[in-house]
Amino acid sequence: MREIKLSGREIVVVRALGFALGQTGTELIDNTKLEAEQLTDVLNGLLSAGYVEAMPYTESVAPEALAKYTFETNPSFAQELKRAMGRGRDR
Repeated sequence: MREIKLSGREIVVVRALGFALGQTGTELIDNTKLEAEQLTDVLNGLLSAGYVEAMPYTESVAPEALAKYTFETNPSFAQELKRAMGRGRDR
């Protein structure tokens, strides 16, 4: 499997999501302090890569529709995402 590389904003979103329970789009806006447009850009990238899943299922989300969805990390990528988030720290 190839190495996952995340940007700073992607790391913020994945950390806010955590690996156990999902969060609604509204909760993500509150927890990440990102604007809705920025958050949707990051989420759409993570959704297209398969690292994050939306319920109900969607391939992309618009800023005005964030409140309708719950997002969670894809359990298939949990270990790789954890490793990618810890890159800057001592290994």
